[in-house]
Amino acid sequence: MSKRLDAKHKIDRRLGVNLWGRPKSPVNRREYGPGQHGQRRKGKLSDFGTQLRAKQKLRGYYANISERQFRKYYAEATRLRGDSGENLIGLLERRLDAIVYRAKFVPTMFAARQFVNHGHVKLNGKRASIASIQLKPGDVVEVSDAQKQSVTVLGAVQLAERDVPDYLDVDHSKMTAKLTRVPGLAEVPYPTQMEPNLVVEFYSR
Repeated sequence: MSKRLDAKHKIDRRLGVNLWGRPKSPVNRREYGPGQHGQRRKGKLSDFGTQLRAKQKLRGYYANISERQFRKYYAEATRLRGDSGENLIGLLERRLDAIVYRAKFVPTMFAARQFVNHGHVKLNGKRASIASIQLKPGDVVEVSDAQKQSVTVLGAVQLAERDVPDYLDVDHSKMTAKLTRVPGLAEVPYPTQMEPNLVVEFYSR
């Protein structure tokens, strides 16, 4: 567990932002990057560097999903009608682990992936264990009966550091969450500014 925690905190420090808005983020104490060269003065980023940073922030936010998988989301976003950046956010927010996190069934995005992978949730009444499953509006996620009274779930529900977004209909008494619509960038409660348009520019170079 410690390796996972350390890796998560290194993402925060490497990017220089409190990516998930957590009070225990090391960025709250040390705004410079990790390692012996972390305190060196940072030069102005090039356009490429700015785009890369935007991509790394967004990819890291969703439990540091793989570059291969993230590129697939970009490809799908460009195939859909409308703004590619908005489409990319919609695809990421419709992931099963993202819905579990947004519903406050778990404390972190990393915990959400593990929670799903261990088979602790049901999607439309059936056990689901693939974190990247894409939900559609109207789909319902439910915590398994065995986990509804677990310390992890009950503790996450009480967290005051974030709220359930408007595009989810959540009932914490039943531990269910319904996706009511695909959200746009402005609706997603990111603790730090995300720039999906720069991500699109990065991949379309």
